[in-house]
Amino acid sequence: QVQLVESGGGLVQPGGSLRLSCAASASILSARDMGWYRRAPGKQRELVATITRGGSTNYADFVKGRFTISRDNAQNMLYLQMNSLEPEDTAVYYCNAVYDLISFWGQGAQVTVSS
Repeated sequence: QVQLVESGGGLVQPGGSLRLSCAASASILSARDMGWYRRAPGKQRELVATITRGGSTNYADFVKGRFTISRDNAQNMLYLQMNSLEPEDTAVYYCNAVYDLISFWGQGAQVTVSS
């Protein structure tokens, strides 16, 4: 069983920045892919960004140029740097990792963008 713990969420004004972190209980070098997803109030969960073991990244169109996903294999950490935040980015953000075809999820971190 792999545990993922997100941190770094909070309240920020429009145009501000936040950095989400995800700590994994197992070596992320064993994870095929890792990513961030979000669920806004009343909406389905959606992909935000993913990163492969080799470092290739993929972003949803609505965050391109604003968000950056990265990973620190030595520290078993996944990050999401979020800049130019908009009220529409308000959601619970979830860390995801796939180990041996099994998908693991964190408990989620609330991000609220509001003035």
